[in-house]
Amino acid sequence: MDKIVISHPEELEQTKKLIAEGGSDKLYIISDFDRTLTKAFVNGKNIPSLISILRDEHYLTPDYSQKANELFEKYHSLETDPNLSLEERKRAMHEWWTKHFELLIQSGLNKKDLERAINSDNLQFREGFDEFVGFLHEHNIPLVIMSSSGLGVDAIAMYLDKHRKLFDNIYIISNAFEWDEKGNAVAVKQPIIHSLNKDETTLEQFPVFQVIKNRENALLLGDSIDDVGMVSGFNHDNLIKIGFLNDKIEERIDIYQQTFDVIILNDGSLAFVNNLLKELVK
Repeated sequence: MDKIVISHPEELEQTKKLIAEGGSDKLYIISDFDRTLTKAFVNGKNIPSLISILRDEHYLTPDYSQKANELFEKYHSLETDPNLSLEERKRAMHEWWTKHFELLIQSGLNKKDLERAINSDNLQFREGFDEFVGFLHEHNIPLVIMSSSGLGVDAIAMYLDKHRKLFDNIYIISNAFEWDEKGNAVAVKQPIIHSLNKDETTLEQFPVFQVIKNRENALLLGDSIDDVGMVSGFNHDNLIKIGFLNDKIEERIDIYQQTFDVIILNDGSLAFVNNLLKELVK
């Protein structure tokens, strides 16, 4: 049984009532990918992201993993450093992502490497995912996946397609490579999306904007405090923010309760989300 924390039960019930009145035609979902739609831990192993599989399973040049880990060690602590301003952290993340993309290209990243990564046993959807995307597809509710993934749009789409879940109501906003005729990555498209600038993403640039611009109710799913920034470019009247607190629970629970309406602990399933959707869409 998943452990669920509800920050303000009465407010949540009121928001649920308002969203239910709007029905499926007024609802959309915006979600992070890594450690939100996918499991944070597989067989007891911490899986930080899709790109960590590429790094840890040694797919590229012999020195890629070492150099990628050096970047991780240098920048990861800055990502959540409470002593740095948001602007300082954003600059550090942009620098990290830019250097890592350059490293991936120099290390010979090919589309075949994405295929190997998505076939890793260490990448698994969170329990309840099939029911989740099936319900959204059945009721034509847009699912916007906004991800700072270093492997980007192609890898996420390939993984969904592998599981036959790449439905036409799913829209992926993420980083994207330019590929040559041999499938080698030669450049990364701008702007680069990293973990701290999702709030700056200009949605008018993406086809999904036309789909969701008249939908005023939303569910947000994320595993990071900064994921709540995903909705800043969207219009919404009623919003339920659901956070996955996968580890360091005692250390982080207070800030998660200040940020999210619902917190799912211990790398839990999507069961709460699925039951909530059934309440909202009758």
